[in-house]
Amino acid sequence: MTIDKSWTTIRRRGSSNEFWNGLQHFLQMAKPFVNDRGFIKCSCRRCLNNASHQLEDLESHIFRNGFMFGYNQWIHHGEPATANAGTTVAGPSGRIHERDEMFDVLDDIISEDANEDAVGGPSSNDQYDDLFAALRSELYPGVSSFLSLNFLVKLMHLKVLNKWTNKSFDELLKLLKLAFPKIDLVESHYEAKKLMTKMGLGYSSIHVCKNDCALFWKENSLKDTCPVCSESRWKLQSGKRSGKNVPHKVLRYFPVGPRLKRLFATLKTAKLMQWHSMGKSKDNDVMRHPVDGKSWQEFDKRHPQFAGDVRNV
Repeated sequence: MTIDKSWTTIRRRGSSNEFWNGLQHFLQMAKPFVNDRGFIKCSCRRCLNNASHQLEDLESHIFRNGFMFGYNQWIHHGEPATANAGTTVAGPSGRIHERDEMFDVLDDIISEDANEDAVGGPSSNDQYDDLFAALRSELYPGVSSFLSLNFLVKLMHLKVLNKWTNKSFDELLKLLKLAFPKIDLVESHYEAKKLMTKMGLGYSSIHVCKNDCALFWKENSLKDTCPVCSESRWKLQSGKRSGKNVPHKVLRYFPVGPRLKRLFATLKTAKLMQWHSMGKSKDNDVMRHPVDGKSWQEFDKRHPQFAGDVRNV
Protein backbone atom coordinates (compact mmCIF):
# COMPACT_ATOMS: atom_id res chain seq x y z
CA MET A 1 0.00 0.00 0.00
CA THR A 2 1.31 3.48 -0.89
CA ILE A 3 1.72 6.17 1.72
CA ASP A 4 0.36 9.70 1.93
CA LYS A 5 3.37 12.04 1.89
CA SER A 6 1.61 15.29 1.06
CA TRP A 7 2.03 16.47 4.65
CA THR A 8 5.81 16.78 4.15
CA THR A 9 5.37 19.98 2.07
CA ILE A 10 3.15 21.86 4.54
CA ARG A 11 4.77 25.12 5.65
CA ARG A 12 2.75 26.18 8.72
CA ARG A 13 3.48 23.00 10.60
CA GLY A 14 2.36 24.03 14.09
CA SER A 15 -1.16 24.93 12.97
CA SER A 16 -1.65 21.86 10.76
CA ASN A 17 -3.27 18.70 12.10
CA GLU A 18 -2.37 17.02 8.81
CA PHE A 19 1.35 17.63 9.34
CA TRP A 20 1.20 16.43 12.96
CA ASN A 21 -0.71 13.26 12.06
CA GLY A 22 1.61 12.53 9.13
CA LEU A 23 4.70 13.01 11.30
CA GLN A 24 3.36 10.63 13.96
CA HIS A 25 2.63 8.04 11.27
CA PHE A 26 6.16 8.47 9.90
CA LEU A 27 7.66 7.95 13.39
CA GLN A 28 5.56 4.85 14.01
CA MET A 29 6.67 3.48 10.66
CA ALA A 30 10.35 4.21 11.43
CA LYS A 31 10.32 2.91 15.01
CA PRO A 32 11.12 -0.77 14.16
CA PHE A 33 14.15 0.34 12.12
CA VAL A 34 16.19 2.15 14.79
CA ASN A 35 19.66 0.69 15.38
CA ASP A 36 20.79 -1.08 18.53
CA ARG A 37 21.52 2.27 20.19
CA GLY A 38 18.08 3.63 19.38
CA PHE A 39 19.28 5.94 16.57
CA ILE A 40 17.94 6.40 13.05
CA LYS A 41 18.72 8.75 10.15
CA CYS A 42 17.14 12.20 10.47
CA SER A 43 15.13 13.42 7.47
CA CYS A 44 14.81 17.07 8.46
CA ARG A 45 15.91 19.78 6.02
CA ARG A 46 19.15 20.34 7.89
CA CYS A 47 20.30 16.80 8.62
CA LEU A 48 19.29 15.37 5.18
CA ASN A 49 19.68 11.77 6.35
CA ASN A 50 23.37 12.50 7.02
CA ALA A 51 23.00 12.52 10.80
CA SER A 52 21.30 10.05 13.11
CA HIS A 53 19.20 10.83 16.17
CA GLN A 54 16.86 9.09 18.58
CA LEU A 55 13.18 9.10 17.61
CA GLU A 56 12.18 11.88 20.02
CA ASP A 57 14.89 14.12 18.55
CA LEU A 58 13.85 13.12 15.05
CA GLU A 59 10.34 14.38 15.84
CA SER A 60 11.55 17.76 17.10
CA HIS A 61 14.00 18.20 14.20
CA ILE A 62 11.37 17.56 11.53
CA PHE A 63 8.79 19.72 13.30
CA ARG A 64 11.30 22.55 13.69
CA ASN A 65 13.14 22.39 10.36
CA GLY A 66 10.61 20.72 8.08
CA PHE A 67 10.83 17.48 6.11
CA MET A 68 13.69 17.29 3.58
CA PHE A 69 12.93 17.84 -0.10
CA GLY A 70 13.34 14.96 -2.56
CA TYR A 71 13.14 12.12 -0.05
CA ASN A 72 10.19 10.44 -1.77
CA GLN A 73 10.98 6.83 -0.89
CA TRP A 74 11.54 6.39 2.82
CA ILE A 75 14.01 3.56 2.40
CA HIS A 76 15.79 4.44 5.67
CA HIS A 77 12.53 4.48 7.62
CA GLY A 78 10.70 1.31 6.67
CA GLU A 79 9.41 1.80 3.13
CA PRO A 80 10.50 -0.99 0.75
CA ALA A 81 12.95 0.18 -1.90
CA THR A 82 10.71 -1.32 -4.59
CA ALA A 83 7.71 0.84 -3.66
CA ASN A 84 6.43 3.32 -6.24
CA ALA A 85 7.31 6.84 -5.22
CA GLY A 86 5.01 9.78 -5.69
CA THR A 87 1.63 8.00 -5.53
CA THR A 88 -0.48 8.82 -2.50
CA VAL A 89 -3.54 7.47 -0.82
CA ALA A 90 -5.31 8.50 2.34
CA GLY A 91 -2.98 8.56 5.31
CA PRO A 92 -3.74 7.54 8.89
CA SER A 93 -7.37 8.14 9.75
CA GLY A 94 -8.01 10.37 12.73
CA ARG A 95 -5.39 11.78 15.01
CA ILE A 96 -2.74 9.51 16.39
CA HIS A 97 -2.46 11.94 19.28
CA GLU A 98 -4.50 15.01 20.02
CA ARG A 99 -2.40 17.99 18.96
CA ASP A 100 -1.96 20.10 22.05
CA GLU A 101 -2.69 23.84 21.82
CA MET A 102 0.88 24.57 22.91
CA PHE A 103 2.07 23.47 19.46
CA ASP A 104 0.59 26.71 18.10
CA VAL A 105 2.63 28.68 20.61
CA LEU A 106 5.79 26.73 19.85
CA ASP A 107 5.30 27.18 16.13
CA ASP A 108 5.11 30.94 16.66
CA ILE A 109 8.36 30.91 18.65
CA ILE A 110 10.23 29.11 15.88
CA SER A 111 10.21 31.69 13.11
CA GLU A 112 9.11 30.74 9.64
CA ASP A 113 12.38 32.07 8.29
CA ALA A 114 14.28 29.46 10.28
CA ASN A 115 11.95 26.75 9.01
CA GLU A 116 12.57 27.68 5.37
CA ASP A 117 16.35 28.33 5.57
CA ALA A 118 18.54 26.76 2.94
CA VAL A 119 19.78 23.44 4.16
CA GLY A 120 23.41 23.20 5.21
CA GLY A 121 24.54 20.79 7.87
CA PRO A 122 23.01 19.40 11.06
CA SER A 123 21.32 22.11 13.09
CA SER A 124 23.10 23.33 16.19
CA ASN A 125 19.98 25.03 17.54
CA ASP A 126 18.80 22.77 20.36
CA GLN A 127 17.20 25.41 22.57
CA TYR A 128 13.71 23.99 21.98
CA ASP A 129 14.50 20.37 22.85
CA ASP A 130 13.25 20.70 26.45
CA LEU A 131 10.03 22.29 25.20
CA PHE A 132 9.44 19.48 22.74
CA ALA A 133 10.14 16.92 25.47
CA ALA A 134 7.55 18.54 27.76
CA LEU A 135 5.13 18.89 24.86
CA ARG A 136 5.40 15.20 23.98
CA SER A 137 5.04 13.99 27.55
CA GLU A 138 1.73 13.07 29.13
CA LEU A 139 1.24 14.75 32.47
CA TYR A 140 0.43 11.37 33.97
CA PRO A 141 0.31 7.92 32.36
CA GLY A 142 -3.12 7.41 30.78
CA VAL A 143 -4.16 11.07 31.10
CA SER A 144 -4.59 12.61 27.64
CA SER A 145 -6.49 15.76 28.64
CA PHE A 146 -3.29 17.50 29.73
CA LEU A 147 0.25 17.32 28.47
CA SER A 148 3.12 18.32 30.73
CA LEU A 149 3.94 21.71 29.23
CA ASN A 150 0.29 22.78 28.93
CA PHE A 151 -0.33 21.94 32.59
CA LEU A 152 2.79 23.79 33.71
CA VAL A 153 1.80 26.95 31.80
CA LYS A 154 -1.66 26.91 33.38
CA LEU A 155 -0.13 26.32 36.82
CA MET A 156 2.19 29.31 36.37
CA HIS A 157 -0.81 31.37 35.28
CA LEU A 158 -2.60 30.50 38.53
CA LYS A 159 0.51 31.47 40.47
CA VAL A 160 0.47 34.94 38.93
CA LEU A 161 -3.29 35.44 39.29
CA ASN A 162 -3.30 34.47 42.96
CA LYS A 163 0.09 35.99 43.86
CA TRP A 164 1.63 32.77 45.13
CA THR A 165 5.17 33.05 46.43
CA ASN A 166 7.95 31.08 44.78
CA LYS A 167 8.26 29.01 47.93
CA SER A 168 4.55 28.13 47.94
CA PHE A 169 4.84 27.10 44.28
CA ASP A 170 7.77 24.83 45.11
CA GLU A 171 5.79 23.28 47.96
CA LEU A 172 2.83 22.65 45.64
CA LEU A 173 5.10 20.89 43.14
CA LYS A 174 6.51 18.71 45.93
CA LEU A 175 2.98 17.82 47.09
CA LEU A 176 1.88 16.92 43.54
CA LYS A 177 4.91 14.68 43.09
CA LEU A 178 4.30 13.06 46.47
CA ALA A 179 0.61 12.42 45.73
CA PHE A 180 1.20 11.37 42.12
CA PRO A 181 4.64 9.71 41.91
CA LYS A 182 4.44 9.20 38.13
CA ILE A 183 3.52 12.79 37.32
CA ASP A 184 5.80 14.40 34.71
CA LEU A 185 6.42 17.85 36.16
CA VAL A 186 9.39 20.10 36.88
CA GLU A 187 10.97 20.02 40.33
CA SER A 188 10.89 23.72 41.17
CA HIS A 189 9.77 27.20 40.23
CA TYR A 190 13.31 27.87 38.98
CA GLU A 191 13.05 25.05 36.41
CA ALA A 192 9.59 26.25 35.39
CA LYS A 193 10.95 29.76 34.80
CA LYS A 194 13.70 28.39 32.56
CA LEU A 195 11.07 26.71 30.36
CA MET A 196 8.98 29.89 30.26
CA THR A 197 12.04 31.87 29.20
CA LYS A 198 12.52 29.56 26.22
CA MET A 199 8.94 30.36 25.23
CA GLY A 200 9.76 34.06 25.12
CA LEU A 201 8.15 34.76 28.49
CA GLY A 202 11.28 35.63 30.45
CA TYR A 203 12.56 39.00 31.61
CA SER A 204 15.80 40.98 31.76
CA SER A 205 17.28 41.99 35.12
CA ILE A 206 18.70 45.53 35.16
CA HIS A 207 20.49 46.85 38.25
CA VAL A 208 19.37 50.24 39.57
CA CYS A 209 21.11 52.86 41.71
CA LYS A 210 19.86 52.71 45.31
CA ASN A 211 18.82 56.39 44.98
CA ASP A 212 17.04 55.73 41.66
CA CYS A 213 19.44 58.04 39.80
CA ALA A 214 20.32 55.74 36.93
CA LEU A 215 20.16 52.26 35.48
CA PHE A 216 23.29 50.15 35.20
CA TRP A 217 22.42 49.46 31.58
CA LYS A 218 24.01 49.93 28.18
CA GLU A 219 26.96 52.29 28.65
CA ASN A 220 26.65 51.95 32.46
CA SER A 221 26.35 48.17 32.54
CA LEU A 222 29.96 47.57 33.68
CA LYS A 223 30.19 50.39 36.23
CA ASP A 224 30.39 49.69 39.98
CA THR A 225 29.22 53.15 41.06
CA CYS A 226 26.35 55.35 40.00
CA PRO A 227 27.36 57.84 37.26
CA VAL A 228 25.17 60.50 38.91
CA CYS A 229 25.62 60.24 42.71
CA SER A 230 28.65 57.90 42.89
CA GLU A 231 26.79 55.53 45.21
CA SER A 232 28.00 51.93 45.09
CA ARG A 233 26.04 49.60 42.86
CA TRP A 234 26.51 46.77 45.37
CA LYS A 235 25.41 46.19 48.92
CA LEU A 236 28.32 46.59 51.31
CA GLN A 237 29.08 44.92 54.63
CA SER A 238 31.23 46.93 57.06
CA GLY A 239 32.16 49.24 54.22
CA LYS A 240 33.34 46.38 52.02
CA ARG A 241 31.70 44.48 49.23
CA SER A 242 30.51 41.01 50.28
CA GLY A 243 31.87 37.86 48.64
CA LYS A 244 28.98 37.74 46.20
CA ASN A 245 27.96 40.90 44.37
CA VAL A 246 24.42 41.76 45.45
CA PRO A 247 22.86 44.86 43.84
CA HIS A 248 20.87 47.34 45.91
CA LYS A 249 17.93 47.33 43.51
CA VAL A 250 16.90 45.30 40.48
CA LEU A 251 14.48 46.34 37.72
CA ARG A 252 12.84 43.43 35.93
CA TYR A 253 12.11 44.38 32.36
CA PHE A 254 9.49 42.33 30.50
CA PRO A 255 9.93 42.92 26.73
CA VAL A 256 6.62 43.82 25.10
CA GLY A 257 7.31 42.33 21.65
CA PRO A 258 7.55 38.64 22.64
CA ARG A 259 4.40 38.93 24.76
CA LEU A 260 2.42 40.43 21.91
CA LYS A 261 3.62 37.57 19.70
CA ARG A 262 2.39 35.03 22.27
CA LEU A 263 -1.06 36.67 22.27
CA PHE A 264 -1.29 36.10 18.53
CA ALA A 265 0.06 32.54 18.78
CA THR A 266 -3.23 30.72 19.42
CA LEU A 267 -6.60 31.05 17.75
CA LYS A 268 -8.50 32.04 20.89
CA THR A 269 -6.31 34.93 22.00
CA ALA A 270 -5.56 36.03 18.42
CA LYS A 271 -9.30 36.50 17.87
CA LEU A 272 -9.61 38.53 21.06
CA MET A 273 -6.64 40.70 20.06
CA GLN A 274 -8.52 41.74 16.91
CA TRP A 275 -11.85 42.38 18.61
CA HIS A 276 -11.34 46.16 18.60
CA SER A 277 -11.49 46.01 14.80
CA MET A 278 -14.00 43.20 14.27
CA GLY A 279 -16.42 43.74 17.15
CA LYS A 280 -16.69 47.49 17.62
CA SER A 281 -20.11 49.01 18.05
CA LYS A 282 -22.07 49.97 14.94
CA ASP A 283 -24.19 52.35 16.99
CA ASN A 284 -22.47 55.73 17.18
CA ASP A 285 -24.30 56.55 20.41
CA VAL A 286 -23.01 53.47 22.28
CA MET A 287 -19.50 53.14 23.69
CA ARG A 288 -18.61 49.67 24.89
CA HIS A 289 -14.86 49.75 24.15
CA PRO A 290 -12.25 52.55 23.87
CA VAL A 291 -12.27 51.97 20.10
CA ASP A 292 -15.72 53.62 20.06
CA GLY A 293 -14.32 56.79 21.60
CA LYS A 294 -13.36 59.96 19.77
CA SER A 295 -9.70 59.77 20.79
CA TRP A 296 -9.24 56.34 19.21
CA GLN A 297 -11.07 57.40 16.05
CA GLU A 298 -8.93 60.54 15.78
CA PHE A 299 -5.77 58.44 16.16
CA ASP A 300 -6.94 56.14 13.35
CA LYS A 301 -7.46 59.16 11.07
CA ARG A 302 -3.93 60.41 11.75
CA HIS A 303 -2.33 56.99 11.22
CA PRO A 304 -4.37 55.24 8.50
CA GLN A 305 -1.65 52.69 7.64
CA PHE A 306 -1.38 51.54 11.25
CA ALA A 307 -5.18 51.55 11.67
CA GLY A 308 -5.60 49.49 8.50
CA ASP A 309 -3.98 46.44 10.11
CA VAL A 310 -6.54 44.64 12.30
CA ARG A 311 -3.68 43.35 14.49
CA ASN A 312 -2.71 46.84 15.66
CA VAL A 313 -2.66 47.32 19.42
